Amino acid sequence: MMTNDPDGPDRVELADAPTRQARNSATFWAATGSSRGDEVVRQRAYVAVVGSARTGSRVLIQEPDLTASECAEVLDLVRGASGPMTVEDPFSALDLGELDLRSWQMPVMVRQVSPAVAPAMDVVRVGDDTDLQAAERIVIDSFDLTSFEPYRAGELFPPALLEQPGVDVYVATVEGQPVGACVAVVADGLGSHYWVGTPSASRSRGAGRAVMAASLVDMGGLPATLTASRLGRPLYESLGYELASPSTWWASR
Repeated sequence: MMTNDPDGPDRVELADAPTRQARNSATFWAATGSSRGDEVVRQRAYVAVVGSARTGSRVLIQEPDLTASECAEVLDLVRGASGPMTVEDPFSALDLGELDLRSWQMPVMVRQVSPAVAPAMDVVRVGDDTDLQAAERIVIDSFDLTSFEPYRAGELFPPALLEQPGVDVYVATVEGQPVGACVAVVADGLGSHYWVGTPSASRSRGAGRAVMAASLVDMGGLPATLTASRLGRPLYESLGYELASPSTWWASR
């Protein structure tokens, strides 16, 4: 359940956005990993979630000044992954070019404290397994997560995820049919969004905007950050997000 931190900052400076997003992302992925029983490794400069061949693993860089030994540890984690591996580096501090990984950049974006408008379609904050599985299927379809096929309920979004502090899942519906989903995370006075997705058959109906709007309303007077895909950036800008800095991502092919 989201909680509004009264001691949270009223504004996120653009220079601080990579660090704030890094911390929030680590909160989300550690919560997901813990909920499904993955190993969660917490170090000064990174957090790693070591999953299975289906769920994959993720390394979340937390500091821009990795030491040589910390870089070597990240390399070992990538080499030892049993399934898909993703490395999020909002500081562009790592060079993993020696590994057989794809690399690209996406911007970290910031939304300062401002009023949020209620969604124009029905949105529920997920509270049971039925809605959670609907969100899970939407995200698997939207992001073409082939490693989760054939579908196994609760593998991407374990039921225990709903019990994690500050984590909420949202589903938008049209005439009772799920058409969009996202995860919202509030931690340390900051909100962020993950897995904002709409299945191909339901796109261009405003579902992505609806689930984000609902979560922003629930966040109340908190600033928010996110890492934007090329396709998602126009939506985020229309909701009041501005560019902060590029984030470098690496992923297995």
